[in-house]
Amino acid sequence: MSVVFWLLTCLLLLLAICWLWTLRLAAGAENTVPPAGQILPVSGGAIHYTDEGPRDGQTLVLIHGLAGTMHNLTYALAGQLSSDFRVITIDRPGSGYSTRIRDDLAQLPAQARMVCEFLDKLGVQNPVLVGHSLGGALALAMVMECKRPIGALALLAPLAAVIPEPPAVFRSLVVVSAFLRRLIGHTVAAPIAKLTSEKVLAQVFAPEKAPGDFKVRGGGILGLRPASFISASADLLGATASMSDQVARYAAELDVPGGILFGTDDRLLSPDVHGRAMQAYGLHCETLPGRGHMIPVTAPEACADFIRRMAAMAG
Repeated sequence: MSVVFWLLTCLLLLLAICWLWTLRLAAGAENTVPPAGQILPVSGGAIHYTDEGPRDGQTLVLIHGLAGTMHNLTYALAGQLSSDFRVITIDRPGSGYSTRIRDDLAQLPAQARMVCEFLDKLGVQNPVLVGHSLGGALALAMVMECKRPIGALALLAPLAAVIPEPPAVFRSLVVVSAFLRRLIGHTVAAPIAKLTSEKVLAQVFAPEKAPGDFKVRGGGILGLRPASFISASADLLGATASMSDQVARYAAELDVPGGILFGTDDRLLSPDVHGRAMQAYGLHCETLPGRGHMIPVTAPEACADFIRRMAAMAG
């Protein structure tokens, strides 16, 4: 038999082993971190969310970033706010236990319309959008896509501008082919994530340290599900495709009060490019000395104080 045949056989065997390993990792992740809230169907999918705090209070909508889940924001931040605000924390469409039926719905305007429909179904009016990282880009998109008014923005280390290339820690997500994205997601992505998780978390949290319980309490272990890689890859490509048009709309359509909070030592997104530059559109910028990208986890008290001040600006 030819060398090609044996190489192909070995490759298929390796993929089969990785597929079985992935099934086991995904089942373990879902058992460890099951759905935390309710699921509401919307056009193109469904939104998994928690809804805490007084129903007659001002509403905050917490939106997580790339390759994350709602647990990134319930880890320490949501509890700082739920005594005074109605706090709705979501898994972005396609992330965590939220779903979307097509990859093209990963583009920011499409995600924005799904979340806006979700808020309409809950009867939420004039929400304050709290977006972290890619969730910040989504919050900005919602200002321009929602038919109902947005009260204010409180953006934490947001993606707000076009970037020439993704941060190094996310470059493995750049998979253009939908078929290849799913093949990788159902075979090698989870085993690789399992083996490299400590290094990845160190890069995402740098220069600060990731909490020891972040994989469970912060939902990090859900990254071992095939859907997590598939969704994150589509999210990255969707954001890349969307940001130029979104930025071009800021001057005419970004008319909501609020601001941006960054860690001065953020290793993933530039406080100057994605923070201070947005002052041209009416969003003021503040910084936390020595902090990195994951400030909702590492500096929840400072983030909560910032959010309260931004919420006070809501019309």
